[in-house]
Amino acid sequence: MAVEYAKVLKAQQREFLVVGRGTASAAAFTEKTGVAVVPGGLDRAIASQAVAGATSAIVSVGVEALFDTSMALLGAGVKQLLIEKPGVLHPEQLAPLRLAAQQAGARVCIAYNRRFLASVRRARQIIEADGGLTSFTFDFTEWGHEIVTLTKAPGVKERWLLGNSSHVLDLAFFLGGSPAQLNAAHAGALDWHPAGAVFVGSGQTASGTLFSYHADWSAPGRWGLEFCTALHKLILRPMEKLQVMRKGSVQIEEVAADPEDARLDIEFKPGLYRQVEAFFSAESDALCTLDELVGNMGHFCTIAGYSNAGTGPA
Repeated sequence: MAVEYAKVLKAQQREFLVVGRGTASAAAFTEKTGVAVVPGGLDRAIASQAVAGATSAIVSVGVEALFDTSMALLGAGVKQLLIEKPGVLHPEQLAPLRLAAQQAGARVCIAYNRRFLASVRRARQIIEADGGLTSFTFDFTEWGHEIVTLTKAPGVKERWLLGNSSHVLDLAFFLGGSPAQLNAAHAGALDWHPAGAVFVGSGQTASGTLFSYHADWSAPGRWGLEFCTALHKLILRPMEKLQVMRKGSVQIEEVAADPEDARLDIEFKPGLYRQVEAFFSAESDALCTLDELVGNMGHFCTIAGYSNAGTGPA
């Protein structure tokens, strides 16, 4: 992800400094981007004043290191943070992170880049034009047969819904609305994810919209979301492509996104250019704020079957 961010920052002609840890990863980064890396890790960079005066930072490290890295940057005086999803690996880390942000007077956002996909931006326009949603559903099935072979830091795979699947949940609640009522069931277990293997549930948003979800990590499947309005069923499967079914027809057709949004999603990692643009403009209503994550974290943990203690009030 750091490489992808560097491509965007260079294209937007922003001045930036890259801090890395290992020499091998730093060399690989420089080879891919042409950008030099300050080695030795963040603590060393802060102590040596290498990042003195930095006002904004993008935190693109392993999920297990997001919290410590973000806390260090807030302590160093950074006033704007864009933290890679899910922001924290454990819900009890949210309260101290939010407190540190408040004490520093900092703006903290979580990098759920799917919110900025060309397909999603077009879907938002259609939903608004149709007068809002009547219902929605989503599927966050993961490929367990591949995940089991991955090498990750301790605890990461056990919290896979937060570290990966939350892309789907976040987008569902971003477009559909945050749950006011949630009924969650989970069954089974996987060696790498003991909390559950099958997840089924339903609920109602604060605005009264009904929704349901399903995911089976022990069976074939893929991510997908469907949003219903009075005139359309909008289908995001895959999420990078918007298809619709119009009222009075069962034909499914692809809907073209804005040409410039579509071009950016081809040239860069989908959604990333617009997300970084929004972060630096501080004007977008599409960025996930830290307070929004606090409100959603309990829902994510309930759906996954994790303990959600320590998130604090929304």
